[in-house]
Amino acid sequence: MSWQTYIDDHLMCPIEDTANHLTASAIIGFDGSVWAQSSTFPQFKQEEISSILKEFDEPNTLAPTGLFLGGEKYMVIAGEPGAVIRGKKGPGGVCIKKTTQALVFGTYDEPVTPGQCNMVVERLGDYLIEQGI
Repeated sequence: MSWQTYIDDHLMCPIEDTANHLTASAIIGFDGSVWAQSSTFPQFKQEEISSILKEFDEPNTLAPTGLFLGGEKYMVIAGEPGAVIRGKKGPGGVCIKKTTQALVFGTYDEPVTPGQCNMVVERLGDYLIEQGI
């Protein structure tokens, strides 16, 4: 299975039997290389990925400045230190799950809820961790 299939079939698919889905998603290696992404995923800067990785190693480093992705600023909200970062921006937000080798990103906007986004992103992340990826 290609990495793009994970994006198309697991992250960008309809959520819970609705027509709603994430606005964008990606799987990005720790070195900043894009393994796969949706066409709507923002053009990010390498330093944004570096800051996100630092947050996983040193929780609460992003809280004072915010999380940036594609130049958009998200307020960091409760996540799981070392495992999940969650951010909020207006009626939408972002969830980032760290696996053994990569970061799984999902962004959402209403009517998708934060919990729905978290479920989709974290479920795939947990699966990849189980596979040693």
